[in-house]
Amino acid sequence: MYNQEYEISYNDMNPTFLYTCKIQRTESECNYHSHDHVELVLIFKGQGTFHIDEEDYPVKAGDLVILNPGAYHKSLVSSPQDPAVEFYVGFSEIHLRGSEPNFFPLAGRNIIVPLKDGHRQEVSKICSAMTKEAQSCRTGQYFMLKAYLIQLILLLVREEQDHVQEQDGFIFESTNKKYVVNQMIRYFSEHYHEKISLDQIAQNMYLSIFYISKIFKSETGDTPINYLIELRMEKAREIMDSEPVVSIQSVAARVGYDDAYHFSKLFKKHFGMPPSKYRIRNS
Repeated sequence: MYNQEYEISYNDMNPTFLYTCKIQRTESECNYHSHDHVELVLIFKGQGTFHIDEEDYPVKAGDLVILNPGAYHKSLVSSPQDPAVEFYVGFSEIHLRGSEPNFFPLAGRNIIVPLKDGHRQEVSKICSAMTKEAQSCRTGQYFMLKAYLIQLILLLVREEQDHVQEQDGFIFESTNKKYVVNQMIRYFSEHYHEKISLDQIAQNMYLSIFYISKIFKSETGDTPINYLIELRMEKAREIMDSEPVVSIQSVAARVGYDDAYHFSKLFKKHFGMPPSKYRIRNS
């Protein structure tokens, strides 16, 4: 079956919900520890400090703390008169686009992300609902918590997508969006026969994969992956028309596919017939 391209993740959004809790930090943590899963912390009220990988990060109400697997951390009381109220949620089994498996993207490479007022209210509402659900004993509690978790992840990803892309103070307006898309199209045209990674293209342009995918679709009406597939299929047809005896394996390799079977499925999806039948019909 053809692998559907998911907009946000590399596969279906199906995280494993692990835990959630909400506490008022009246004592500093003594246990300096790490996890093998993602942990997000929303500061509901007050202020405090997170000691993460040997560095101190002050936090206040409205801040989101992103703790990826392997990040050593502990929460410290820095303002006893205004202690932090912390909401925790832990989860695993995610693979968001542009990131490693089981890793939550760091917005602007920041571990601490201040949430804007409107966005903060939406996130806080979901976190409060999760806290209430966790305290209940109702049927389907795990799946309800998982549903809230997916909403939370999507809200945070959307915030990152909608954030205005700035590099060195330069704002990408509509004309610059066209430039980025034209550069991507040019790259596809020149390198369609090679392995192409959207992650690498995004890094080379100093942009997020979410951003380049979004503006590519807004400018062309198609996703980068679908555009590349269609380009490769047209190139494959040109090769078969000009070289009737060329093998399917060779055609696949010349348009960027190591797997001839996968290439044949894509070709059939695009032209309505497998390449073997196309070659016979046009010989």
